[in-house]
Amino acid sequence: MARHRTITRDQVLDAAQAVVLRDGAGRLTLEAVARQAGISKASVLYDFKSKQQLVGALIARDIDNHCRKIDDLKARFGLSSPDAYIRARIEGVRALSEEDRTATTSLCAAMAQDAVLRRPVQDLFAAIIGDLRRTSASPRGALLAFLATEGLAQLEMFGFQPWQGEEWDQLLADIGWLSSQAPAGAQAHPPPAAAAEKNDP
Repeated sequence: MARHRTITRDQVLDAAQAVVLRDGAGRLTLEAVARQAGISKASVLYDFKSKQQLVGALIARDIDNHCRKIDDLKARFGLSSPDAYIRARIEGVRALSEEDRTATTSLCAAMAQDAVLRRPVQDLFAAIIGDLRRTSASPRGALLAFLATEGLAQLEMFGFQPWQGEEWDQLLADIGWLSSQAPAGAQAHPPPAAAAEKNDP
C-alpha cells in the first residue's frame, strides 16, 4: 500500500523560505529543506527534482504573492483610475517588510547566476512596464516613477542607503508627484509599441 504524503508542496516551499531567510539562498539545499520540514530528502524530491526547480518555485510563488498585493492596492485606489497601477507600485514599496527584503536579496544572488531563474522576473517587469504605458495618464512620468521606485527599493533592500521616517515618506511622495509629470520631449520618444504601430504600412 502506498504511503500517504504527510506534507504539501506549499509546506515544502515554506520550509525552503525559512532556510533562505535564516541562511541565505547560497545554503539552500534539498537536504536543508528536508531538515527544516522534518521530512526525508525523498519527500522533497517528490515535488522538486533539483535545487534550481526549488528556487524557481520560490520565485514563482513570490511573484504570485507580489501580483496579488499589487492587485489589492489597485482596487483600493480604484480600478478606473488611470494612475491606480503606478500608485499601487509606489505603495507596495512603502509596505515592504523585513522578510520581503531578506528573501528578495537572497534570491537575487541565485538569479544572478542562472538565466532560467531570471526569466520569470524579466517577464514580470516587461508586463509591468507594458501596463504602466497602457494605463497611466502620463505614461512617461509613470515609467520614470517606476524606475525611481525600483531604485529606491533596491538601495533600501540591500542596505546601501536606508531612509527612515519622514524622509522615506517624502521620497515616496515625490515619486508619486513624478508619476503625473510629462517630461519635455516625451512625445518625441514614443514607447516601442507606439513606434511600431506608427511605422506599420
